[in-house]
Amino acid sequence: MTGPATAARHRAAVLGSPIAHSLSPVLHRAAYAELGLGEWTYDRFEVDEAALPAFMAGLGPGWAGLSLTMPLKRAVIPLLDDVSATARSVEAVNTVVLTDDGRRLGDNTDIPGIAAALRERGVEKAGSAAILGAGATASSALAALARICTGEVTVYVRSAERAAEMREWGERLGVPVRTADWSRAAEALAAPLVVATTPAGATDALAGAVPERPGTLFDVLYEPWPTPLAAAWAGRGGTVLGGLDLLVHQAVLQVELMTGRAPAPLAAMRAAGEAALAARTR
Repeated sequence: MTGPATAARHRAAVLGSPIAHSLSPVLHRAAYAELGLGEWTYDRFEVDEAALPAFMAGLGPGWAGLSLTMPLKRAVIPLLDDVSATARSVEAVNTVVLTDDGRRLGDNTDIPGIAAALRERGVEKAGSAAILGAGATASSALAALARICTGEVTVYVRSAERAAEMREWGERLGVPVRTADWSRAAEALAAPLVVATTPAGATDALAGAVPERPGTLFDVLYEPWPTPLAAAWAGRGGTVLGGLDLLVHQAVLQVELMTGRAPAPLAAMRAAGEAALAARTR
């Protein structure tokens, strides 16, 4: 994808609904400060699917890019001029870059962000993996695992419909997927790499089933943190990644795409995110 912002375009924002909780402004502003981009701004806007077309139509020449969260990642696709192969692979766009010639390009930084976060913790390859849940984040997790997993991915789901969807994603992404009922989710914890993509509270009952020698857990939640599962996993000496790891790594890639400046300051962005989360729990 091409078309990083010029000096004339230095406005960005995150869109979604609900959006008040988003840490994206904290992360992107920290990056701008570290990179000396004093003229850049990054805001948040409450935008749902119905309001998205009008918002996109109203973007002026000063806009450089957008971050998108739920429920907009699929709804934005018809409003774009082009979509990267990565985003197309899961039919989800979380990044829009506006170019000098007026084009709107969609990308997905969640997928490489998951892979980068795992790589940072030394997870380059996995013989097999398990995914807890089958929502939108699960498809991105599956796409990331397609890059590093040499064997089967087992997805634990609550419905036959979601199971069929995940098997279909596996076929599209070229990774063998087996599905199992959520009632057997404790079995997932024996996998060398476990990715939990479920809402808060959904995996709490699994905390007591963490094996004696756990592998790596990537729990995509960041608030509240740690989750009971993550705490139990760390308590047994396993490697734990959280939602902030994903959020920071995908934001690093967004900053690079929108500003054209690389590398983005990972350490400064992570520190800003940690400080913001700590302030919320005081």
